[in-house]
Amino acid sequence: MKTLGLTLGKFASLHKGHQFMFDTALKEVDELIVVIYDTQVTTIPLHVRAGWIRKLYPTVRVIEAWDGPDGYSNDREHEIREEQYILGLLKGEQVTHFYSSEFYGEHMSLALGAVDRRVDEERRLVPISATRIRENPYENRRFLSDIVYRDLITKVVFVGAMSTGKSTLTEALAKRYGTTFASEYGRDYWTEHQVDRRIGLEAFDEIAVGHLEREEKALLDANRYLFVDTNAITTYMFALDYHGRAPELLTRIALENAGRYDLYFLCEDDIPYDDTWDRSGDQKRKVFHKQIIADLKERRIPYIPLKGSLEERMRKVDEVLAEFAPFANYYGKLALQE
Repeated sequence: MKTLGLTLGKFASLHKGHQFMFDTALKEVDELIVVIYDTQVTTIPLHVRAGWIRKLYPTVRVIEAWDGPDGYSNDREHEIREEQYILGLLKGEQVTHFYSSEFYGEHMSLALGAVDRRVDEERRLVPISATRIRENPYENRRFLSDIVYRDLITKVVFVGAMSTGKSTLTEALAKRYGTTFASEYGRDYWTEHQVDRRIGLEAFDEIAVGHLEREEKALLDANRYLFVDTNAITTYMFALDYHGRAPELLTRIALENAGRYDLYFLCEDDIPYDDTWDRSGDQKRKVFHKQIIADLKERRIPYIPLKGSLEERMRKVDEVLAEFAPFANYYGKLALQE
């Protein structure tokens, strides 16, 4: 006889305790169904939370319960609503084992005619809860997979022409917020590989990949925010400037960059130009700045301009971050430009 396991929850956020339950179930049954509820306890959308489970457990059948009962209660009316809802989702399919680490395991297993399989109910093997994760993901980082943790970090990128203060601002903000930052990989690469202040077309693909790798490393150690100095879109603009075209991989990564970051800040060219040996002059900065703005508009990427001194720019970022909620459309409040 085929054994079919079922578990349910909000998984907001998915943590190693949930994963321990999944792993236990997968060792004991032939197939596992996970029902994941929509909820107001987190701003992380249902489809994102469901995506975590699908990525980590590709053999698990995930059912997104957009209209499921909200919350948990031992009130019998609530229990009946939940039982009827789950039985409706199953459409007559027979569950043999119901997995949980909560009190509701009793009534749900009875309704399903399944084994009441409690896993680490007292949280001794994996001492964590979703509430603690929501309160402070960084302090509880060890209980989160990389796939989950990266979605709990607000990714903030700073774009603009050369000598517009991106590097200084990125590092200063990381220090202020006690988190990590990703410096501009392209500048390091260019300094090491340039010949007569030029690099080949294929080098721009290497820069795009190297920058993403640097970002990912910093992201997994970040505390709430990751601040990023430039991205593949800027690299794409430099490729056009150098060679009149961009390689295929860089072009694809630049397209994907539009949805990679939560916030785009544009560093304006209103600060004094730092005329170092590796730059091409203030006039070039002005032209490149206009080109970057045009490209952001063409890609329909909303951005927030930053002007003035370092402290003035940092204050503006502070104001935006104080208003920003991940996965929420705050563009109206933030007066982003597009």
